[in-house]
Amino acid sequence: MSFISKLIVVTIPLVPKPIVGYFARPYIAGEALSDGVRVVKELNARGIMATMDVLGESVNSREETLDMRRQCEAVLHAINEHKLDANLSIKPTQMGLSIDPAYCEENLRVLLDIARGYDNFVRIDMEDHPYTDSTLTMYKNLRRDYGKHVGVVLQAYLRRTDADLRDLMADGKTNIRLCKGIYVEPEEIAFKKREEVQENFKKLNELGLRDGVYIGIATHDDVLLEHGIETVEALKLKKEEYEFQMLLGVRPKRRDEIVAQGHRLRVYVPFGDQWYAYSTRRLKENPSMAMHIIKAILHLNT
Repeated sequence: MSFISKLIVVTIPLVPKPIVGYFARPYIAGEALSDGVRVVKELNARGIMATMDVLGESVNSREETLDMRRQCEAVLHAINEHKLDANLSIKPTQMGLSIDPAYCEENLRVLLDIARGYDNFVRIDMEDHPYTDSTLTMYKNLRRDYGKHVGVVLQAYLRRTDADLRDLMADGKTNIRLCKGIYVEPEEIAFKKREEVQENFKKLNELGLRDGVYIGIATHDDVLLEHGIETVEALKLKKEEYEFQMLLGVRPKRRDEIVAQGHRLRVYVPFGDQWYAYSTRRLKENPSMAMHIIKAILHLNT
């Protein structure tokens, strides 16, 4: 990380909330569920699928967990009511994983019962490494009962992910979102060089697709996008056997190009009143994104 990037990370908390909000607008649907529904409708009209996420994580009480679960229930009901081409993404710590893994699984089952009733789907996000084992254990438990209605996320920058993917493939039909990973992890458990992460991503993607794993290829990296396209074409996969995934507001032109080529693509649509924490965290984890904001403020992109 360059000196300027480090400086940006340190100074982000000093940026006034209204300024963060202004520049976060392309990446956040809004604060209300209705905002998320509106954005998903706009994406669907362009032939783009969505996954909706109520912003928030690491709840500290069962009361907070219950409130978050009810918000997620409302998302599933809204998707059905408005006939959206969308599903739900959820972080395990939102459902109480840090309180009690069994309690978290109970809450996920409530959501999955609703999703299955609507023939929909819930994606269990992967957080930082202390939660990896418990998240994968829950996923395997839930997969046995809910099958195609549940999936999980694997992070290519973790050294363990090759073994995790092989374990999931050996244990049953698997649906994963494959991403690079954004949490700051120690070098002994995570690749640090960009090229290492890219190579592991390619290897994992090809391994899974060859074995019939449904993969959401989640990246904005042209190297990995091109590899993903080449791989699905070489394997002669049907478009229903994979998808690409991107974040709301990030590289919309490239997104539209992929859709125009006939590939299915899903956009992550976050919304909720915890948008500020999400925005500042993403800026800290991605100083290059913060640099774009600084350039915009100083009118250096014109």
